[in-house]
Amino acid sequence: MIGGERAWKGVTGGSTFGQKAMKTLFSIVHVRIGYAILIFVVPFYMLFAHTRYRAIYRYFRKNHGYPRVKSFFKSYLNHYLFGQMMFDRFAIYAGHNPFKVDNPDNDLFLEMVDSEHGCIIASSHVGNPELCGYLLSQQTKRINSLIFGGEAEEVQKNRSKVLDNNNVHLIPVTGDMSHIFFLNAALTNGEMVSMPCDRAFGSAKTVECEFLNGKADFPVGAFVLAIQYRVPVIALFVLKMPAMQYRIHVIAVPAPQEGTRREQISQMTRSFAKILEGIVQRYPEQWFNFYEFWKS
Repeated sequence: MIGGERAWKGVTGGSTFGQKAMKTLFSIVHVRIGYAILIFVVPFYMLFAHTRYRAIYRYFRKNHGYPRVKSFFKSYLNHYLFGQMMFDRFAIYAGHNPFKVDNPDNDLFLEMVDSEHGCIIASSHVGNPELCGYLLSQQTKRINSLIFGGEAEEVQKNRSKVLDNNNVHLIPVTGDMSHIFFLNAALTNGEMVSMPCDRAFGSAKTVECEFLNGKADFPVGAFVLAIQYRVPVIALFVLKMPAMQYRIHVIAVPAPQEGTRREQISQMTRSFAKILEGIVQRYPEQWFNFYEFWKS
């Protein structure tokens, strides 16, 4: 955590030894074995990571208006699904990919891939967006994915190994802001850029948006680039479904035609927040911002 309860680093938990052990485990056994273990582990995690649990409990209680008992059980399911998705990543690191993909909006994604112009993919901490790079393998257009630069070395190594084969290039966020140079170069070359649009990195500029019965700040970085380079933005969500399946939703973020540059950026940011709100309402248990996201 940085800045108390109102910020979250987003680092994969566990030691390097533990992460290597998970990879080894899922190279031997099916990931469903891990799911079974999680049933008993999650209550202890909720107990000892109480700050994160409280944030999710309040999310169900206040932003969805659920009763207390339902909010508690939804919080358990939220943590359980988060653990499943973490295990799914390590199963793929181990070379096992038992997952089926349902992609009803694939035509829109392919349209962006086949275009000669660049594109921005607006991601969020809903579902399992990292698996998009593992499940949607294509060699037509490189995807440059902006990631948190302080992630564990073992995770970064495994990510790069899998993603390099799927035409995905990782760009860590750095303190010297050199990642901006790589983003600009990618869009100039007509490539795709994937950026999380629900968390502000450092002192990034934000726009206050109405979101799930509250107000929250959303970063504008992706939409600044979209207006500057005149490229489309698609919101992409990878949601976990039953029976070892993931569903990928791809939704175009409307591009405003009128107003000043600042007004257009604000309008696109609020449009994304509205799209994200619709997805979260459909899949409320797959919201994984484990901190106080909303303004008081």
